[in-house]
Amino acid sequence: MSTDRAPRLLSRISWWDAAIIVVTVVVLAVAAGAVDNFGTGRNFGFLVLDLLPIALIALPMTFVVITGEIDLSVASTLGLTSAVLGSLWNRGLPMETIIPLCVLLGAVLGAVNGLFVTVFKLPSLAVTIGTLALFRGLAFVVLGDGAVADFPASFTSWVTGTTGSTPIPNVLVLLVLLAAVAGVVLHATPVGRAVFAVGANEQAARFSGIRVDRLRFWLYVVSGAVAGLAGVLWTLRYSSARADNGLGLELAVVAAVLLGGVSIFGGRGALPGVLAGVVLLATLQNALRLSDVTNEALNVVTGVLLVVSVLLPNLGRSLRAALRRRRHRVVRQT
Repeated sequence: MSTDRAPRLLSRISWWDAAIIVVTVVVLAVAAGAVDNFGTGRNFGFLVLDLLPIALIALPMTFVVITGEIDLSVASTLGLTSAVLGSLWNRGLPMETIIPLCVLLGAVLGAVNGLFVTVFKLPSLAVTIGTLALFRGLAFVVLGDGAVADFPASFTSWVTGTTGSTPIPNVLVLLVLLAAVAGVVLHATPVGRAVFAVGANEQAARFSGIRVDRLRFWLYVVSGAVAGLAGVLWTLRYSSARADNGLGLELAVVAAVLLGGVSIFGGRGALPGVLAGVVLLATLQNALRLSDVTNEALNVVTGVLLVVSVLLPNLGRSLRAALRRRRHRVVRQT
C-alpha cells in the first residue's frame, strides 16, 4: 500500500467508528470477567458461529446502504436457500453440486431486487419488504413446515470445527478472507469510490460517468449471493434445513451496519466500524444468553441498539455543525 493511500483509508474511520471499536473491546473484556463461561474456548467458537451470518450479510449490506439503498430481504433469501438445499438433498443431489446452486440462487434473488430498483425505479425499501415476504413464502412452498437434518458429517463438522489443532474456527478464516476482500474493494478501489460517490450525490455521480444503476444492480446480486452462502452455512451449522431459518435476521444485520457508523442516508461508512458493530451485537446477545435472558429481551436489546445507532451519529453531526456555525459567527463578529 502506498504511503499516500494509508491516510485516505484512515480518514474513512470516523469518530463513531473509533468509539464503537473501543466500546466493543470494553464489552468483550467486561463480559469475559463478569459472565460465567464467556471467556472459554468453547464459547468463543459459539460466538463466532453466532456472528457469522450477521457478519457475512453485513459485508455487502454495507455497500448497499452507503449507496443510499437497503436490502431487507436478506434473511428470507437465507431461508429460501436453506429450504432449497434441503429439498435438493432429499432428491439425491451431491452436496458439492447443491452448495454452488444455492449461492447462485441467492444471486438470482438479489438480481430480482436489483431489477425492480434499477430498471423499474421502485424504492428499495418497498421492493425488499415485498421480496422479504415473497421469498419466505416460497421457502415454505419448497419445504413446508418440515425439516431436513441428515446432512453429511464431513460438511457439518467442517462448519462447526476448527482449523487443524488450533482453536480457530474454520468459518472464521472464511469470514476474515471475505472481509479483507470487501475492505480492499470498498476503501482502495475505483468501485469503492463509486459506491461512496453514489451515496453522497447520485446526480453528481451520474455526471462524472459512474453507471449508477449498473453498480446498484450488481451490489444487490452480491448481497443475494452472500445471503445464499450464509443460508448454506446456517443449515450445515445446525444440520437442519427449515423454511423459517434466519427469521428476523435482517434486523440484526441492519442494526450492526448502522451501529458500525454507516449512514442510513448514504455516502458515509467504513468496514472496520461495521465489523466492530457485528462483534458488539453478537457479544451482547451471547453474554445475555449465558445469563439466561429471554429471546424477547434479546430482541429489545437489538431494537435499542438500532435506534441508538441512528440517533447518536446524527446528534453528533448536528452538534458539530452547530459548533462550526457558532465559531464562524464569532470570527465574523471579531
